[in-house]
Amino acid sequence: MRHKREILRQAIHATGIIFVIIQPWIGVKNLILLGILAAVIGETIRQYDLRRPIPLFSRLLRTCRRDTSERGFIYYFIGLALTYAFFGSYIPIANAAILILTIGDAASTLIGKLYGKHPLPYKPNKTFEGSIAFIFIGFIGALTQVNPPIAFIGAFIGSLVEAYTPIEDNITTPLIAGVGMFIFYLNFI
Repeated sequence: MRHKREILRQAIHATGIIFVIIQPWIGVKNLILLGILAAVIGETIRQYDLRRPIPLFSRLLRTCRRDTSERGFIYYFIGLALTYAFFGSYIPIANAAILILTIGDAASTLIGKLYGKHPLPYKPNKTFEGSIAFIFIGFIGALTQVNPPIAFIGAFIGSLVEAYTPIEDNITTPLIAGVGMFIFYLNFI
């Protein structure tokens, strides 16, 4: 049962690719607003759900969250909005950073929890297997937006941030991966 919950949770996490898909049609400014709006609506629903069940939403929310104080999905939308705010002038980098977060993070969690046997140094709850999955899947996703060296830099940095950040990784992963890709882009391309 625990693995089924995590698979559902990470499948929902990966749906963030929708932001990348709709970006050409609705534009960066609207994506930023959509991310902020989703965070506000999400927190409103979460607060209400803590007091009274909401048809349809409550079952999904209670199935997917790890505990009642969790706000990962809110930070997720804030991370998406901030990524587009900072890198909106460089859409391929913004989109690559979003893909690294959405599918790289989901892959690392699933592979790490299902198959991880080798803990990372200083992070016994994270595994090498999960980090390798993050790099590989994040790289494949980013490769749809940027060239291979930039995609690899972003995926590699994203995996380190996801594993070691003391701050919410749904915010830090796309931002720091984006910074790494942007610096590489400016200096080497």
